[in-house]
This record gives sequence, structure tokens and C-alpha cells, in this order.
Amino acid sequence: MEDVLAGRGCDWVFESDRLRIKPRKSQSAKLLFELGERVIPYEAIADVTLTRGKRGTVVLRVLPRRGADPVMSAAAGQLKESADPYRLVLPADKETLADYYAEELRTAMSATGPVSRFMVAAPPVPRSFKAWDGAATFDGKDVTFTWFWSGATSAKFATGDQRFSADELEGVDWHAPKGDNGCLRLKVRGRRMPLNPADDPASVIFGMGHWGATHRSLPFAAAVLAVIPPPPLPVAQGAEVVELITKLGELRDAGLLSEEEFQVKKAELLARM
Repeated sequence: MEDVLAGRGCDWVFESDRLRIKPRKSQSAKLLFELGERVIPYEAIADVTLTRGKRGTVVLRVLPRRGADPVMSAAAGQLKESADPYRLVLPADKETLADYYAEELRTAMSATGPVSRFMVAAPPVPRSFKAWDGAATFDGKDVTFTWFWSGATSAKFATGDQRFSADELEGVDWHAPKGDNGCLRLKVRGRRMPLNPADDPASVIFGMGHWGATHRSLPFAAAVLAVIPPPPLPVAQGAEVVELITKLGELRDAGLLSEEEFQVKKAELLARM
């Protein structure tokens, strides 16, 4: 497949082994435009749907496998439907054509289960955005929070500006802006997070208007998430590893794992010995 399907705000380019989503300037949703052109390997797709939309449209949607895209992992199901970067809105008279491409995508899919590594590239760095109580920057290695005296709590302002290396992080929590709520919190390894994010020097708070807007803060969270080192695997006994590999082989033979997934998991298990 190497065809183009033009929809509202973006084009989907179908290549031999990947889907390329190309937003169009001034026509695409803010998040889609901020993310820029994205490449989704067909092996990263879990499902494809085609539904009737509003006002004489149909919606072609791809669902990435869980853990395949850092943006969707960071979003954790909080995105509004209109902000979903995996939706293509088409005129209703293109429903037959959209159905054809949906079937082509389903045919090109391999496994549909969760994955342990990102298969879609993270948003490029450096990244930055302004929250209500401070400015957040990320250069690919360090996250820096610079507090605003007008928005930061006295507890947070007293700690001074903060810098966190990706190596000391174990996760990122992004809570979508809703009214004057929402925040981005860094999970620092070995550190207990305060209950109130407003008092947590490893977080920034969103607010009304553009403070922490989704199209700025979510790509930021995804970029940080993508560079956090995975937790070390526990050491396993030889007999346990052999048993697990045998079970993985049974799943592969039953068609529940692809050969590639089997080999990746097998290598991970052998590395634990």
C-alpha cells in the first residue's frame, strides 16, 4: 500500500509497512499539528474502526497497541475524541473507500496485544510549555521547572527552581486540563510524592486558558516518558526461565504471539539468568 487518503486536517499515507499521518497547516487539530508528521508501523496497530460521524462524515480510526505510542501512554485514555491523533474524518461519500483501507490495515496487522517497548517515535525535543505556577522545559536529558512567583505556592516557591534528570525518574503522570485543574507530575525514584501537586516541587499545575494546554503539555509528557530507563528485570532461576520460554512458545504456536514478539520476550528472559 502506497496510497493517500485525504481527510479533515490531515492526510494518511499508506506505505508498504507503515502508516504515515501528515497534518495540514492551519486545518488540523492543535495536538495533531503540534505532534507533526508521525509514522506508525502496521505492527503497532491493535485495531481499526470505521464509524459514522457528525454532519455527513465517517471516521476512520486506528487504535495503537497498548504501550506502543508514548503519546497515548501518557494520555492514559484522557483525550477528548476530537483531539485523538489517530482519527481521520472523511466525507460520507468516501465511506466505501475508507472501508477498503480499513480492511487493508487489518490485513497488514500482526499481533494486537500490549508491547514492552515504544514502536512509535516520541515527540522531538527540546520541548517547553508554561503552566500556571511555572515554566517546564525538557532538553532530552533534564526536566527543569522554573517557578512563577504569581502562581506557585509558598511551599513550592521556597524549594527554588528544580531540575530532574531522566535517569532519576520512574514515570510521568499527566492529568488533562479541565477548567482550572490538571497537572504534570514527575515520579522521582525513591521519593514520596506529596498528596497535593500544588506543593510538589516535581510537578507543575495547569490553569484556565493556555496554561498547560493539552497540545503543549501532553507531547512534553510523552517526550519525557520515552527516555525514562525501564526498570531492571529481576534475576530468574534457570528452571523458571526454561518454563516461561516453553509457555511463550505455546502462545506463539497458538497464534497469540508473533515470532518477533516470541524472540524479543525470549531474549529478555535469557538476559535475566
